[in-house]
Amino acid sequence: MNSAAEIREIAGTSKAWPFEEARKLTQRLSRRDDVSEVVFQTGYGPSGLPHMGTFGEVARTAMVRHAFETLSDVPTKLICFSDDMDGMRKVPAGLPNQAMLAQHLERSLTSVPDPFGTHESFGHHNNARLRAFLDQFGFEYEFLSATECYKSGQFNSSLLRILEVYDDVMNIVLPTLGEERRATYSPFLPVDPESGIVLQVPVLERDLSRGTVLYKDKTGKEVETQVTDGRCKMQWKADWAMRWYALGVNYEMAGKDLIESVKISSRIIKAMGGTAPEGFNFELFLDEHGAKISKTKGNESIKVDDWLRYAPDESLSYYMFQKPRQAKRLYFDVIPKAVDEYVTFLGKYPEQEAKERLSNAVWHVHNGEPPAEHLPVSFSLLLNLVSASNAEDRDILWGFINRYDADASPGNHPLLDRLVGYAINYYHDFVKPTKSYRLPTDQEREALTDLKARLAALTDGEVTAEAIQSEVYAVGKAHGFDPLRAWFGALYETLLGQSQGPRFGSFVEIYGVEETIILIDQALAGKLAG
Repeated sequence: MNSAAEIREIAGTSKAWPFEEARKLTQRLSRRDDVSEVVFQTGYGPSGLPHMGTFGEVARTAMVRHAFETLSDVPTKLICFSDDMDGMRKVPAGLPNQAMLAQHLERSLTSVPDPFGTHESFGHHNNARLRAFLDQFGFEYEFLSATECYKSGQFNSSLLRILEVYDDVMNIVLPTLGEERRATYSPFLPVDPESGIVLQVPVLERDLSRGTVLYKDKTGKEVETQVTDGRCKMQWKADWAMRWYALGVNYEMAGKDLIESVKISSRIIKAMGGTAPEGFNFELFLDEHGAKISKTKGNESIKVDDWLRYAPDESLSYYMFQKPRQAKRLYFDVIPKAVDEYVTFLGKYPEQEAKERLSNAVWHVHNGEPPAEHLPVSFSLLLNLVSASNAEDRDILWGFINRYDADASPGNHPLLDRLVGYAINYYHDFVKPTKSYRLPTDQEREALTDLKARLAALTDGEVTAEAIQSEVYAVGKAHGFDPLRAWFGALYETLLGQSQGPRFGSFVEIYGVEETIILIDQALAGKLAG
């Protein structure tokens, strides 16, 4: 075991990206002597339900926070902020009571009735879903509602500061807008006192002494309103800067699509006399076709609940840890690979030196305390066991596992037991519907017959993955398969009904030599393809 001081020293040079981010933050804060707490923030727009992007942003921010806590003794907190005072610009698809919702367009989300009828408002409903979502994964955070922050007066001094530097804000934002939008833009969005609509109207005058702005409502009447106590909401780029200023945010990351917004908000907070937080821009996810996933396009192909049906949440955190600045496909077929990579890193962790441990993804996934569990089989192998046996019974799969490792059990391998259930779900939903066996060619029939004889000739001491794999290679070479991977493709397609598969020696060792011989006999007799 290494001491906290030793770990801190190693973390100071670790190349793991959360430590690189944490060091940027510690270096910046070292130039100040007034830091009593470091604030990390993630933002959420509650017009929809939490999604993969929500999880990714919170998980990655939490990793940087933990890395910072490893490097520093300064207390930290993570704010999850809901922009629930934003106006509902359109009715989200897929919700009940669409006609009712359409009657409340442009009103703040916490003023729109809940279409599900379970909460005070649509915004409150989605906030509750967000908090349940975050709690599910054990995140430690402080939840803040924009509506509550505005109406309670928590943002008042920052709003008045925006009013003071109004001209500076306008000069920063207006050049980034089109001509039509420039004519109506104001950083302040008055909330109509009668309808509750968040108005996007130009400000005619402002009065610093009274803390008010003058605007025309939709009837053309001039209205003066205070900018404080929830009577106005900020346009979101100005809102972002104001929030950083008001909450003292030190770190916030954002998607690559928000790079320009970060720059604008950073200029605004500078005009206010504050400092933009540290952070970085992560890449966006790609769908199965390689296109960027976006809420607008509606092409989110896999949801968090989908992932959790087929894999443990640790594997999802691992997926988020890996290469955050690189665009990655987010589709169902990435799940088995992510699970196996997570399991591989988990298995390596106990044998690693401290420097390697702090670069290991599982250290960051588990806040420095990865569980001690080394799995005797991979998730991919489990999937192929289910596929070959067509078994959807946990006990049958554990029977195969016990043939390979007699001491393994759900009690001493709880993660493996979870993976057994996930493998069955994945097989049922994705593998079984697409299985397609083919008959072997004449060349393949001869090779399969040869393999069958070689497997039958193995003695007990020779039934190892390495010995079996050696025989499989020998058969492929003896029967002229060029390239040799064509022989392995033939094994997968004729015996398993799929285009890819596991290391065949490992598969036979755990599935069983006799069972594999039976499988070959069935393929040769045309019973599988039939």
